Amino acid sequence: MRRITMAFMATVAVVVLLFSYRTSTAGPPRGGGTVIATGAAPEGVVDSGEPSPQPTRKSTTARSVTVNGPAVQTRWGPVQVQVKIKSGKITDVVVLQQPAGNPRDAEINRYALPILHDKVIEAQSADVDTVSGATVTSEGYLRSLQAALDKANFRS
Repeated sequence: MRRITMAFMATVAVVVLLFSYRTSTAGPPRGGGTVIATGAAPEGVVDSGEPSPQPTRKSTTARSVTVNGPAVQTRWGPVQVQVKIKSGKITDVVVLQQPAGNPRDAEINRYALPILHDKVIEAQSADVDTVSGATVTSEGYLRSLQAALDKANFRS
């Protein structure tokens, strides 16, 4: 009887340990919120062109500005973008950091990031739909982009 009790207790302990082990796909870190990744490009205005009022979509000046968004930590890795605005229009969005933990990340990013780029240029806003199959990366991309647009005082 004692052996059965010991075997049962050992089995329970092993099962508890297995269920408490957190894998890398278990979700975002506890506490939530935006986490700034280490090694990220500095956030804020990188190149402001000529000194003049902050750009807006309705601006008629030929002023250009380049702004880095924050590195947004997602459960798959950091996402950081840089936005280029000229004459009050978003002319380009460059990805500075993207999840790169495994080959699947690279495959998803090759597919999703160009789609996000084109959607943002067309909409002239960070208010676009996420890419199906790359929701987490899309959300990080759009959060970094919106923060960069806010720093540039860009209004769509």
